[in-house]
Amino acid sequence: MLKSLTMCGVGPAPEMSIEFAPRVNALTGDNGLGKSFLLDMAWRALTQTWARGVMAMPRKDASEPTIRHLTNANSEIIDSFYRGAYSWSPSSSERTGSIVIYVGVDGNFLIWDPARVHPGASFHGATYASELGGIFDLSPVQVWKGKSGLDGTRYCNGLIHDWVSWQKGIDPAFTELTRVLEALSPSAAEKLSPGQPTHLDLLDETEYPTIRMAYGEDVPLVHASAGVRRIAALAYLLVWTWKGHLRASGQRGHTPATEILFLVDEVESHLHPQWQRRVVPALLNVMSAMKLDSEVAVQLILATHSPLVLASMESFFDEEKDALFHLDLRDGAAVLEKVEWAKQGDATNWLVSESFGLVTVQPPIAGVAKEKAERHDGG
Repeated sequence: MLKSLTMCGVGPAPEMSIEFAPRVNALTGDNGLGKSFLLDMAWRALTQTWARGVMAMPRKDASEPTIRHLTNANSEIIDSFYRGAYSWSPSSSERTGSIVIYVGVDGNFLIWDPARVHPGASFHGATYASELGGIFDLSPVQVWKGKSGLDGTRYCNGLIHDWVSWQKGIDPAFTELTRVLEALSPSAAEKLSPGQPTHLDLLDETEYPTIRMAYGEDVPLVHASAGVRRIAALAYLLVWTWKGHLRASGQRGHTPATEILFLVDEVESHLHPQWQRRVVPALLNVMSAMKLDSEVAVQLILATHSPLVLASMESFFDEEKDALFHLDLRDGAAVLEKVEWAKQGDATNWLVSESFGLVTVQPPIAGVAKEKAERHDGG
């Protein structure tokens, strides 16, 4: 698990530090203040690679830019920037032994699997940030259709192929997928469940997975809503990751990981309000829903703009296990602070809380009209 992260001379502030809680960590704040950047730096800290291959650039006023982090191993790792070489150099090649899944807001996924590091992977070479190094960088298209290497190696078959293959082959992975979909469903009355595979075209031999809707129809997943597709992709990649991890661990004689970290950007993206109220508790319990032989601890680090997401955390928030952080702009600099947890009761109260900072929940026009009416009555 990730315990702390400190950035000096890099990011939206001269220095920014955060101590993570062991379970849920929620980041709030206005656009452009660094929530996604913090997730990217968390990925860097855990995997020693750059999210989507984009290297962080130091601030112009930084004399010795560094990124420091601490994990459960209790050994501090320091990234230092060398302007002459125009690169970052970690003080160690140590990476977390936990599985990491980074869910991007645009449909891309990054996955780190410590069991699938090829013996020939080089720490200082390009392979360290590739599939040979245990890193799977999947674009939205690759999530659905799969990804192959230049040498023809098939790294991921993709959701469309695997879902149907697991379903028709009665693979245990399909049972796990069904359980995960149910756990991530918007409500007990609207459970996501697989329908029967179908063809979409007279000439296309591809069979596509379907979702059985509440109104009884099986809808091809590629035609489902953006929210359903996002959850289905997350469910698939979680099962795909765990299935591949167990296979690789068995082949190497290693003990499977006991921890999984989710980094989620805008966790509420594309989700109906009813779904926003369930997604964090669901992610927290999703590994239990898979009914694994051993317990797997989950740590969530998520960015959100949704008061409903924070309202949903009131039912389980524990100050020893969970934390709420807020990014604000003060005197021209981004400031990250831990927010003292206080129940707000509902989403409306969360909107005017410190986490979102609205003065009023009324639309701007309504506020102006009310002010004019009060002036008129007073006259």
